[in-house]
Order: sequence, then C-alpha cells, then structure tokens
Amino acid sequence: MIRLLLTSGRGPAECRIAVANTIAVIVAEATALGFDTDSLEGPNPDTHGPASALVVIHGDGAASFAHPWIGAIQWTAQSPLRPHHKRKNWFIGVFELPPLPDPPKAISAQDVRFEAFRAGGPGGQHQNKTESAVRAVHVPSGLSVVARDQRSQHRNRALALDRLAALLNLQGELAAIAARSEAHAAHGQLERGRPVKRFKGAEFRAV
Repeated sequence: MIRLLLTSGRGPAECRIAVANTIAVIVAEATALGFDTDSLEGPNPDTHGPASALVVIHGDGAASFAHPWIGAIQWTAQSPLRPHHKRKNWFIGVFELPPLPDPPKAISAQDVRFEAFRAGGPGGQHQNKTESAVRAVHVPSGLSVVARDQRSQHRNRALALDRLAALLNLQGELAAIAARSEAHAAHGQLERGRPVKRFKGAEFRAV
C-alpha cells in the first residue's frame, strides 16, 4: 500500500481543478492495472475541486506505479474560470505520506519481562522488606515502567501492564501526530519547477 497526498498548495481554484483531474487519472490508470484504490477529498465548497486529497493504492507493485507521480504536476490550459487571465500554467504537488502507525494491540504477557525489587520511599515497613515493586519491560518496543504503588507484587504486575498499554497507545498517538504534521508541511513544499508529469487543455490530456 502507498498513500499519496495531492495538494494545490496555496494555489487558486484552477489548481484545485488540476487536483480533481489528477485524482481521476491516477485512479483510472491504477484500476486499469488491477490495483485497488481508495480516495478521500478535502473540502470542496465551490465544486471546482478540493485543495487537497488522499489517494491510497493497494497491492503488490503499488509503490512502483505511484513513484512517477510523486513531484510537481503541471497543467497548461486557459483558465476555465477566468477566460482573460494571462496565466496558463497551473501546478499541484503529489507527495508520498509515511505509513500509518499500527493500531494499539493488547499486550501479551509473553512480550513483557518482569523484574521484582524492593521498593523504597513511602509505603511503610512492609513495602521496604519485600520485593513487591515491579519493573516491566516491553521487549518488542523497549519501553519500561515501574509500579510500586501496591504492597502486592501481583497487583503491581497488573498495574505495570496497564501503564505499559497506556504508554504504547501514547507512542502510537505521537506517531500519528508526526504523520499529520508531515502532511501539513507538504502543503507548503510545492515545487513548481521541473514537473514529473504534464497535462494540457480542458480535457486534461497527458503530454
């Protein structure tokens, strides 16, 4: 699977028309080659086209198919919205987005290494004299937590598992935030020189 972000950057409505046309071409070509596709368009209040869209291409070879699309796309045409406008070249950008983080999974006890030790600090003499505190290490991720709140080692083990699960969920959320930040940054990275693909005319014909 590969995820492509299409963006008009800060371009005018003509660029949003180019985004809509590019989506149609990518989906049509991918479908003709046997790939499954999903597309999600951003707001399109005036029906000219979305400022941004996401196209997901599934299947073996999806990355090879998508690679030639990554970069600037140029559309050369008289503006259908402003017939007397002098500008005839409109640009959009296509960017590959990083893979989505895996959804949080239930922690398997087999993936956790527990280490018992004597707890110091508050809790009374019983806590200090027995190895009731627990350090839990999630081996696949390397994350670790300490639970010493309870006097029972069994309860501290359960508490440690809960804390590990929360930490793993937070790690997934941070990865998702980073992916969204990268997508947002792509809107400002549209490079208008050296397009990877060119289209021409109202019929959006490849040249």
